Amino acid sequence: MFRKAKLSIEEGMKQLHEAGLDSLPGGGAEIFDEATRGQIAGDKVDAQGWLAIHEAAHNLGMHSNATMLYGHVEKYEHRIDHMKRLRDLQDKTGGFNTFIPLKFRNKNNDMSSVPESSVIEDMRVYAIARIYLDNFAHIKAYWPMLGRQNAQLSLSFGVNDIDGTIDDSTKIYSMAGSEEQTPAMNTAELVNLIKQVKRQPIERDTLYKEIKDYSNVDFSVEENLTALN
Repeated sequence: MFRKAKLSIEEGMKQLHEAGLDSLPGGGAEIFDEATRGQIAGDKVDAQGWLAIHEAAHNLGMHSNATMLYGHVEKYEHRIDHMKRLRDLQDKTGGFNTFIPLKFRNKNNDMSSVPESSVIEDMRVYAIARIYLDNFAHIKAYWPMLGRQNAQLSLSFGVNDIDGTIDDSTKIYSMAGSEEQTPAMNTAELVNLIKQVKRQPIERDTLYKEIKDYSNVDFSVEENLTALN
């Protein structure tokens, strides 16, 4: 977009910020290792470009998220390299809100022959990310990709955010064979899912500011009152 507008990354981000953009979601990071990235996402911005965009956003006072696609053809050292580059930028800018490991799903794509990672491997990724990325305040599990039960499990492996009450707007995950073929949870379902594993359900905004603590909300009572009304 910036190239077509003949703008530098810094100029482009400044214009977007002045037009009202406050944050970036963090997609497209995939895996930063150049050879592996060229193999799985050669048509996307390179690692240096991705990091430069987020650094420019952070320098403008914006916050962003960071992702990593794992469990495909990358090796362990590529995951660590990916996290190291994010950690180094976070040390420099402090602009990342959360790190989101994204599990590769092998249905309906050109890498369908690649076996998917196990649940044990998934939990290892989250645990290592929580230990290594000590300068990231949050680690997020994207529950539509993992499934509800595995997302619950991840809360015992360093995860403190399991996304929100989305609808099936991200069909790319269900098409790729995610556990949730129709990913949607309302507030009551999400709160109960968190409480089942003895965690504290707190609604937050994009920048992780607390909106409401649901720890003492009994949705069975609320739902009954709604029905009576």
